[in-house]
Amino acid sequence: MTNNIIRRVMVLGAISILSLLSIQIYWILRTYDIQEREFNRKVNQAMLDTANGLSLMKGFSIPTQKLVEQVSSNYWVVNINNVFEAEDLEYALTKALETQALIEDYQYGIFDCSSDQMITGKVIRRADMKNQAPLTEPLPKHGDSDFIYYFGVQFPNRTSNILSSMWIVVAFTALIIITLAFFIYAMIVILRQKQLSELQRDFINNMTHEFKTPISTINISTDVFLKNETIQADPRLHRYAGIIKEQVMRLNTQVEKVLQLAKVERENIELNKEALDLAELIQSISPSLELKINEKQGVLHLDLDAPRTRILADRMHLTNILHNLVDNGVKYSIGIPEIAIGLHEEDKELVLTIQDNGIGIPREHHKRIFDKFYRVPTGNVHNVKGFGLGLYYVKSMCQEHGWKLDLVSHIGQGTAFNIRIPNPTV
Repeated sequence: MTNNIIRRVMVLGAISILSLLSIQIYWILRTYDIQEREFNRKVNQAMLDTANGLSLMKGFSIPTQKLVEQVSSNYWVVNINNVFEAEDLEYALTKALETQALIEDYQYGIFDCSSDQMITGKVIRRADMKNQAPLTEPLPKHGDSDFIYYFGVQFPNRTSNILSSMWIVVAFTALIIITLAFFIYAMIVILRQKQLSELQRDFINNMTHEFKTPISTINISTDVFLKNETIQADPRLHRYAGIIKEQVMRLNTQVEKVLQLAKVERENIELNKEALDLAELIQSISPSLELKINEKQGVLHLDLDAPRTRILADRMHLTNILHNLVDNGVKYSIGIPEIAIGLHEEDKELVLTIQDNGIGIPREHHKRIFDKFYRVPTGNVHNVKGFGLGLYYVKSMCQEHGWKLDLVSHIGQGTAFNIRIPNPTV
């Protein structure tokens, strides 16, 4: 995963989640405000009903002004301005709260002029009306000296009850916060894995660069051996020198492949695109392709009669693509390899097909066959050598060119790789 992709994922993910969280917090505050206003409205109405109930029971009139005041968020004071009994107040309060569908626990106190305190109070638990208790400490008195005969009602669980009525909104907010935490954790893991991947890639790149010097030295030394008349005169020594030359070239090819892939991963690869005839290119490299196929007495079939074969491509990388796919066909062939390279036009696209008669690729491995270092599991049998880089390189180069790559493969029936090149020219 590239740095740009990681940055985009982090920025877009953070914006999305923070936006959701902001909206959710806004709705929580708005919902809480609505619930709070509704609660206050019901309590104010209940206090008015209580005052009216007491006036009807006792036959006195109540003030028209400063009758009900909300002293704090959960504390109301009602100025009756007449003498009343605690039992009558409790009855009127209970009835008024039930009318407003308020089942809150509350505590009340009655102001005593002689002691200048709120006394004769109780704690009323609505869930269990029998479980009542006297006040442990007086409720706050009102600061206005005009309040002489009044009572106060406090709802100690007001905030928690409002929040409990909003449990769905709170639950969704908690889920969003958990999602945000998971996103942050995932980004930390991704960044850590990317750092480890970069360390691994740098190590491999440095090692392959270090291999280049001894490989070149061995290659030059082998050429000297092969040209020596004494070596040429001895068939056994000449054969061994040839084996060394072959293996050095094979090792050099693998090192070059790793270096090419390193350029792709660093995103600094530059394609030297040029207009070329794909049919002519395939014809020109077919002798070198046949050399690999002939090592197993195989056959190369060419069908290059497409009407339009001129394309814009990097000659070197396109040649490497063809060599990689033909190498795969030879390595995984059943018996004598038969490789077919064809060109045909389909839906205004030039389709390059490389088909073999190999062992085939199981369907469950089709999606991962182009992953770096991935090889189809073969148990304990390792008769085919390789690092799993060839098809990854082919896929990367096709993407760099803007080509589509797909495969058709069945067990025991071989594999066909199709490279779809848009907009070919005559």
